[in-house]
Amino acid sequence: MTRKTAHIISHTHWDREWYLPYESHHLRLTTLMNQLLDTLEQDERYRYFHLDGQTIIIDDYLQIYPDQRDRLAKLIRDQKIIIGPWYVLQDEFLTSSEANVRNLLIGHREAARWGPVSKLGYFPDSFGNMGQAPQLLKQADIEAAVFGRGVKPTGFDNQVSDAPGEYESPYSEMNWESPDGSSVVGVLFANWYSNGNEVPVGEDEARAYWQRKLTDAEKYASTPELLFMNGCDHQPIQTDLGDAIETASALYPDVDFVHSTFDRYLEALARHNREEWVTVHGELRSTRTDGWGTLVNTASARVYLKQLNQTGQTILEKGAEPLAVMAKLAAGQPYPHEPLAYTWKTLMQNHPHDSICGCSVDEVHREMVTRFDKSRHMAEALIDESLGAIGAAIGTDTVEAWPENARPVALFNTTGWTRSGVVTVEVQAARTDFREGPSPHGIAEQLDALPLGPGRVVDPQGRFVAARIEDLGAQFGYDLPDDGFRVPYMARTFRLTFEAADVPALGYKLYAWVPEADGGSAYGEAAGAVSTNREAAGQPNESEAEEVVSTPQGMENQFLAVRFAENGSYTLTDKVTGRRYDNLGLYENCGDIGNEYVFRQPEGDRMLTTESLQASIALVEDEAYRVTYEIVHEWEIPVGAEDRFEDEKRKLVPFLKRQAGRSAKTTLLKLTTRVSLDRSGRGVRVSVSLDNRARDHRLRVLLPTGLRTETVLADSIFEAAERDIVPAPEWINPSNAQHQQAFVSLSDGTHGLTVANKGLNEYEVLQGGTGTIAVTLLRSVSELGDWGVFETPEAQCLGEHTLEYAVCPHAGDVIESGAFAQAYQYQTPWFHRALARQSGPLPAEYRLLSWSGEHLALSALKLSEEHEDVIVRWYNLSGRETALAFQPNFAVGGVYGSDILERRHEPAAQSGEDAAVESSANGSRIEAAVGAAKIVTFALEPFVRE
Repeated sequence: MTRKTAHIISHTHWDREWYLPYESHHLRLTTLMNQLLDTLEQDERYRYFHLDGQTIIIDDYLQIYPDQRDRLAKLIRDQKIIIGPWYVLQDEFLTSSEANVRNLLIGHREAARWGPVSKLGYFPDSFGNMGQAPQLLKQADIEAAVFGRGVKPTGFDNQVSDAPGEYESPYSEMNWESPDGSSVVGVLFANWYSNGNEVPVGEDEARAYWQRKLTDAEKYASTPELLFMNGCDHQPIQTDLGDAIETASALYPDVDFVHSTFDRYLEALARHNREEWVTVHGELRSTRTDGWGTLVNTASARVYLKQLNQTGQTILEKGAEPLAVMAKLAAGQPYPHEPLAYTWKTLMQNHPHDSICGCSVDEVHREMVTRFDKSRHMAEALIDESLGAIGAAIGTDTVEAWPENARPVALFNTTGWTRSGVVTVEVQAARTDFREGPSPHGIAEQLDALPLGPGRVVDPQGRFVAARIEDLGAQFGYDLPDDGFRVPYMARTFRLTFEAADVPALGYKLYAWVPEADGGSAYGEAAGAVSTNREAAGQPNESEAEEVVSTPQGMENQFLAVRFAENGSYTLTDKVTGRRYDNLGLYENCGDIGNEYVFRQPEGDRMLTTESLQASIALVEDEAYRVTYEIVHEWEIPVGAEDRFEDEKRKLVPFLKRQAGRSAKTTLLKLTTRVSLDRSGRGVRVSVSLDNRARDHRLRVLLPTGLRTETVLADSIFEAAERDIVPAPEWINPSNAQHQQAFVSLSDGTHGLTVANKGLNEYEVLQGGTGTIAVTLLRSVSELGDWGVFETPEAQCLGEHTLEYAVCPHAGDVIESGAFAQAYQYQTPWFHRALARQSGPLPAEYRLLSWSGEHLALSALKLSEEHEDVIVRWYNLSGRETALAFQPNFAVGGVYGSDILERRHEPAAQSGEDAAVESSANGSRIEAAVGAAKIVTFALEPFVRE
């Protein structure tokens, strides 16, 4: 008989905030850590402790007990406390691709300051696992991952289902493979991460305990190496574990009970035959279950958090970092490593699953909003500094087509593709500092009295650009010099809205406001005037693109035509392909008697829609660059659930057994929808504003495509994940909602429709053959759920909300057509800087780096901490190899292959990655083959003259 080994791994799963606010859990953490240090130092039988894979726990502990630093450091160096590799235990699907990378990068750096870094992909309680996790882990030299969900169902209160089913793997051990072919050992906590918790010391209790636990482990184990997790959520350490192991060893002499670590367990596992293991591919989302335990509806809990997160991630990844690189290389400003690390860490403190998923008590999520604000404020300040440094180096006086009194503006495109779109900027026509007198009020009156006309917007060639120009009058402002006291002032300010054309990727382009007669306008306009024009004084417009025009029933440009129906829905016609999409933009509403984790529609509840509701439709913007219609629905919906719902929650009636329906009382839900079409727009932009007064309900927008397909492509972590529309036979949940990042897309191979979003992370493709994409706009619930009664009235999300998405038709699918780039650009704001007429070394149009590559997305542009290399990362969204070519617009001393930890590998030309580097007087050009679904990173060493 094969001898078995029971690997007992002590740990605690530490949700920093959940059913208690952060500080309440924080205090309990310090108690646990103090006891842990004492036990490890005093009991030689208590040998190891796995600190939950997240280094932030160390920071949390030392905030209160900084004097314990030396004791903690020694135990980490001695590998008694195992730390890393993450900074926090994030939700993988609700945080961006780069946020997942930075979590691993910062986690490694933080852990390495203390001692050895755990090389284990630790996902104990992630609500499903991203498909590219094996590739990310392999790039960090991690060969194994452990996880609690994604393969077999796990319910509330850590209850593991024993229901029969054809799960992805019959064993707890398996091979897990990413779309690119990267593979790691995967270990499922088949009996959860508490299956070795609170081990009894007494013989009778221990016998019964181990009889059950050994049987449960053997049921799923493919080898004699049995894994027992000695801990659970916020579980204090078991100080008598040494006695308990001695008892177990005496009762079961044929089993080796050892206080172990994951490294020792995995080493033992590797000594056995793996032929019976299956390989699971890509995402692990519990698709072969009944569908009730995936917790996917956390994607729509507290939507306002998801919106704040999308904004916070984007301005860091596509704002603060690339602009700081540009400021360093083009203007000589030092790269702000420490402030950026602080900003990322502050943001990622909102990324643990119970935080970003919106499934905690109200106090937790109030504090999250403050953290989002702190991170955003720092990112915006860093962006402002970079824009100032770059702007000061731009030689605006080289633009000969402008008169001397032109007011230049630099527009920055930090996305990976050339960009056109509508921008709004402000320029100062005249300014007086307070110190110049007479008084702030007097200065304002003087400035308002200046006879300034609206002027014109011009491009670098002096061609007029159609614009809306608003005279804002005298506005207060201030400068904060680096070498002096603050300088307050008043400035006569004009707001310009126009369409910028072909702004280079990772670069900028200049435009200017030309006042008075030089811009072809009259003198003597009073402050507060507004000027709009479709024809720019008869002079040639900047772009040859046809204008966008309003029609009696809609609007159209050269690519699209939109026609509104009386119920507020619209038909979208792709003029390029001829495909028409009808009834877009209907709203759907139903009851929700679930909780922050799970959507549950009441039995017999009827879906309400706006299909038969008359809407008010008005043209509210009719410019040469954009047309906008406003649609208003006044919709009576149930005010909430029936009164019995409160009683069911109080008595902890399981959500699947609740009988409450929706109330007969109604309240007004007023929906104000703005649908906009830009002159160069390939899609329509939609914003929905509402004042939610109803409780216990879900609101979605419906976008029927009529496209027949069996799968959907959803933007996920470093991939567009292909998912089945019809779930597996085991799936009984009526809903099949799923996660998305930037977009969801359907295609029949010939035509496609992509829906981009800003922080709307939940979609569903409805079954029934209509190819309808439903995007969740709001979900209102009143309790946390899980193992107790935790009321969350603020999860009802009462009050005002604005939700944003875009609808983009195209030929083929979202990858082949390149429409994915539109979705990524939709999430990224424009950045701008108003400038003076000045000399400088930078030209009127500039790009930091040029690149090309079909099906590739640019993910990161930043500087590495160790070498100050320029880190550039792309990923291949397609299932086949593609060619990448790029050319930096700065002198390069070396080009290295790299990885997500930003380490230098061999020089690119020698790396074996099928890469080539060509150098010439025009700079370095790098060419590389990027494999299917591959994530590639290059480290460019800037050339520095001695």
